[in-house]
Amino acid sequence: MKADIATVERISDFDSFDEIIDVRSPAEFAEDHIPGSVNCPVLDNQQRIEIGTLYKQVSAFEAKKLGAAHVAENIARHLRARFLDRPKSWRPLIVCWRGGQRSGSMNHVFRRVGWDAQQLEGGYKAYRRLVVESLAELPRQFRLKVICGATGSAKSRILQSIGRLGEQVLDLEELACHKGSVLGVLPDSPQPSQKMFESHLLTALRALDPLRPVFVEAESRKIGSLQVPAALIETMRAGECFNIEASFAARVDFLLRDYDYFLAAPERLNACLRPLRNLQSSDTIERWQAYAHEGRWRELVSELLALHYDPLYSRSQTRNYSGFAAPANFVSDDLTPAGIEALALAVCGR
Repeated sequence: MKADIATVERISDFDSFDEIIDVRSPAEFAEDHIPGSVNCPVLDNQQRIEIGTLYKQVSAFEAKKLGAAHVAENIARHLRARFLDRPKSWRPLIVCWRGGQRSGSMNHVFRRVGWDAQQLEGGYKAYRRLVVESLAELPRQFRLKVICGATGSAKSRILQSIGRLGEQVLDLEELACHKGSVLGVLPDSPQPSQKMFESHLLTALRALDPLRPVFVEAESRKIGSLQVPAALIETMRAGECFNIEASFAARVDFLLRDYDYFLAAPERLNACLRPLRNLQSSDTIERWQAYAHEGRWRELVSELLALHYDPLYSRSQTRNYSGFAAPANFVSDDLTPAGIEALALAVCGR
């Protein structure tokens, strides 16, 4: 193995480098990247398209000439703008898609400067393989305590409160930028790509202590458009269940507060209701959309719970979570911040 090529066999190996520099295009970096890495593209989005087109339509030689010019200019710009203050002992890892010419070009320049720069063998694809392998095994190391409860039981807020009490929590909905239901799309917060979600999930799991329990909210296999890795969902479904039994009125009140952004944008809510046409009659969907337009929010939320969410929850929890056969139950008619804190304390046995 060449002295300037780094072979990474475990995710923890990335921690040994002073900095990770991803030289792929901004579009590639946005889809997924090694957490903590910085993006210093040697070809930007447009340049990458330009070189690829030239390679296919003219010749590899012409593409390489123009590509070399772009790469040289971009490396010089990054070196001048970001790295001139790095000491001689600095040891960066340079990453591209496959560990080929793009990372090799920057690695060559940096080593000529005198830094012990390393080029990641296999590039981003090697990292991605390690993520997939790790997520197939790591979740099984944890003892999960699963917060269950019908829609509107403030499970996410209770989980966050448990975290503030010093317990370990894994907040999947926060990682997924989604509240986990058909109305769970967050305004102005698009979901990450599946690959980015898995990168963030692995980072979160690696920060947890397997010797201590981890609280997590009950989820289905999908959170919005994102898939929960099989090993994690299987471990969750085998976990100990803590069931929040909040009164119907308290749940309605909570949802009206928690989803208040829909009140200012009924058209957004109605767009979210359209997928329910496969589960509810056209008359029901039209009535709900009319409620939204007329601002009859309490009636809308009440019917959504009674006719859609509660029947769905009743079927899914018993079928999917083994611990739900005999859960620890916590009854409440108060889902205000004070009531949520009280439930978190009770769940933690305090």
